[in-house]
Amino acid sequence: MPEPTDAHFLEAAASLAPPSGGFAAPGPLSRERCLELFDAQLGSRHLDLAARWLRARGRGFYTIGSSGHEGNAAVAAALRPDDPALLHYRSGAFFLERARQVPGQTPLRDVLLGLVAAAEEPIAGGRHKVFGSGPLNVIPQTSTIASHLPRALGLAFAIERAARLGLATPWPRDAVVVCSFGDASANHSTAAGAVNAAVNCAFQGLPLPLLLVCEDNGLGISVRTAPGWIHAAYGSRPGLAYFHADGCDLADAFAVSAEAAAYVREQRRPAFLHLRTVRLMGHAGSDVESSYRTPAELTAGLGRDPLLATARLLVGLGAATPAGIIDRYEAKRAEVAALAEKAAGAPRLSSAAEVMAPLRAAGPSRRERPPAGEPVTVAQAINRTLGALLDERPGMVVFGEDVARKGGVYGVTRGLLRRAGAARVFDTILDEQSVLGLALGFGLAGMLPVPEIQYLAYLHNAADQIRGEAATLPFFSAGRYRNPMVVRIAGYAYQKGFGGHFHNDNAVAALRDIPGLVIASPARPDDAAGMLRACADAAERDGRVCAVLEPIALYHVRDLHEDGDGGWLAPAGGTVPVGRARTYGDGRDLTIATFANGVRMSLRAARRLAARGVACRVLDLRWLAPLPVADLLREARATGAVLVADETRRTGGVSEGVLAALADAGFEGRAARVASEDSFIPLGDAAAHVLLSERAIEDAAEALVRSAR
Repeated sequence: MPEPTDAHFLEAAASLAPPSGGFAAPGPLSRERCLELFDAQLGSRHLDLAARWLRARGRGFYTIGSSGHEGNAAVAAALRPDDPALLHYRSGAFFLERARQVPGQTPLRDVLLGLVAAAEEPIAGGRHKVFGSGPLNVIPQTSTIASHLPRALGLAFAIERAARLGLATPWPRDAVVVCSFGDASANHSTAAGAVNAAVNCAFQGLPLPLLLVCEDNGLGISVRTAPGWIHAAYGSRPGLAYFHADGCDLADAFAVSAEAAAYVREQRRPAFLHLRTVRLMGHAGSDVESSYRTPAELTAGLGRDPLLATARLLVGLGAATPAGIIDRYEAKRAEVAALAEKAAGAPRLSSAAEVMAPLRAAGPSRRERPPAGEPVTVAQAINRTLGALLDERPGMVVFGEDVARKGGVYGVTRGLLRRAGAARVFDTILDEQSVLGLALGFGLAGMLPVPEIQYLAYLHNAADQIRGEAATLPFFSAGRYRNPMVVRIAGYAYQKGFGGHFHNDNAVAALRDIPGLVIASPARPDDAAGMLRACADAAERDGRVCAVLEPIALYHVRDLHEDGDGGWLAPAGGTVPVGRARTYGDGRDLTIATFANGVRMSLRAARRLAARGVACRVLDLRWLAPLPVADLLREARATGAVLVADETRRTGGVSEGVLAALADAGFEGRAARVASEDSFIPLGDAAAHVLLSERAIEDAAEALVRSAR
């Protein structure tokens, strides 16, 4: 059965007739330029038809198409190929038109290889079908449900900030960042937050060359966008220039897109381009539109087909005849079909190693170097290391809520603003999605962002910026694009006299689940300094995304066993290799494996256990990802018994991974764990009822040792 959109175009194009009053004068598009854009539109349409043909034969995997959105070719025509683009998944015509502007490109073949998940596909290498290309400056996005808007915001900000700092980026000084998305996505909180942050920048007079393109077809799968809503929501935002065009009218779309792009390029201020489109051929190949749209609505949609409108324009300009239009259409069909047939037989990824190659471990770490200098607290060690890194690395920036003037809620970033200047150490608005979006942009621009998330509990409403955006970029670009960053997160529990859930959060499962993410969890000052430096190295050298979980309750601790002993102070120099643990003591009865606050509690418990004849060694895991399995096994086998002291929750906590690592490696000794309860952390003394305690560690240790005697 022929595709209705295909059949309708052929029938309607055949009936086109030249205007009776003579040919129209060229408008904003010359005849030649209009033909070039029509070619991109035709290619995009036939890619959609080929996607359905491949899928129907079990040879393709992706059928979300661009039909009805081919007017976005005009947006590509209004921009330069060196303007970075973060594209909506209906951007086929944009991609083809941009590729036309760069010699040597094969965009039709590239997209088809993505549809069949071919290993030779030049951006994602068969891992996903994405619009992405290094030569085209198209940064690949996967399922763009607004999650890419904070990144686009960050990239626009970073281009300007790099110029202020005299740093080079992969893009010219006057580049415009373009970010496209659908009308349904415009309702997402991530979009609202990113637009708010963009407007906030404009309000403060901060340059932000960001062109937001909303391709409004009135539908989010089957859910309708209320008519007029996009204009009502975004048409009168202070600081956000608004432009509207008919995306089904190529001449109008080009004229307005050129105006919007010129505004952003010249004014260095954000703009919102509202491109009214139509969706043809459904949301995807499996979508049955007749179940939620009336026959009249479907017919009206076919009448707004942008390909037909461009064909009408070409005939009206005298640039083509109806027969010539059909010849071009069929010639493009044949070209795409031949390429699709070839692509269908291309080899696919054939092993886990191939699939996971972009997630490879960080490169060789520097050897552990002992620290030197005066003993300091954890907070002081982090502060001094950040200062030293800022001195050493001109492209490093530190930002977040309260980090600049105040110097952080706990004083950890105090003095850095004065040391490095307001262009490199600055406060952000209170929106974690925007904080991480800035980091994504700075990383793309070749800088080293070190954002701070004020509390672990505040990360959760923005975690997808790490999971779905930061960590996936190298995976879905086969390492061609990367966004290095070191995210500092104040976390865990045990604060005295200050608490409740949002300031004492021990939920780390959402981070441990992210492939390729490096998670540092220091306990002592020397490790805090050395691990922060190791993360900066891994980010800058290997493009890694790193999270440093800093235990708030240990920031200002000075003593270990008795008041005044200074046992928790240590020098701030040195380096710590990624994925290596640290052992305290050489007891032969039991190994206590732990991290963060658990290290101090376990060392204190081990001292009391020693007085009762139980000799323990304490293993500070230090890294929650990659887990230091070799060190864990060595220390476990040295005693034959392991107790995992886990301050995170019993379900989804770190101890699950540690015990699984022991089992996977065939550890034959005894193993047990003691952890915090599966509970949120309440206010005040009630927290002691659900959190891991020194007493619980002691009791569990004695029980495990006794079981072997």
